[in-house]
Amino acid sequence: MFVPKESQPKQGASGKSAKDKDGKRKIVAQNKKARHDYAIVDTYEAGIVLTGTEVKSLRQGRASLVDGFVQIDGNEAWLHNAHIPEYSQGTWTNHSVRRKRKLLLHREEIDKLESKSQETGHTIVPLAIYFKDGRAKAEIALAKGKKEYDKRQTLREQQDRRDSDRAIASAKRRQRAQER
Repeated sequence: MFVPKESQPKQGASGKSAKDKDGKRKIVAQNKKARHDYAIVDTYEAGIVLTGTEVKSLRQGRASLVDGFVQIDGNEAWLHNAHIPEYSQGTWTNHSVRRKRKLLLHREEIDKLESKSQETGHTIVPLAIYFKDGRAKAEIALAKGKKEYDKRQTLREQQDRRDSDRAIASAKRRQRAQER
């Protein structure tokens, strides 16, 4: 059957915007403590080189980044101490739980991270592991360590923001109740 060209759907016009395409992130693990312990300077998205059983274990939603860190070694970025448990149905082909894993970044990004991480107080920490369009990715950040008083100040600011949001919401509720 012949369909005129005008009535055929255009390629790429699936009704989704570019923001919707980026929204296909299935987060497997997050390092919430990193945002508490470090001031995030810059973030990067990196691919991860994984074995088959590691991917299957990640798809089950099992991973931990608590002790993880990124190190630049020989012009390559490596993720150390990320805990991806063994795949339950894996055989002798199962992976080592805390092996170092190569991160895939552009040369300019690696050079920038290496130069910045050598500055005093800067480090590279993993923030999250997630799947994006079926591929495993890691969100890493160039971060500067916080002092104890900085951590307390951040917590105080968050609490103040919550309190002000609550006060505004309750005032709006009272105002709506009086209008009725």
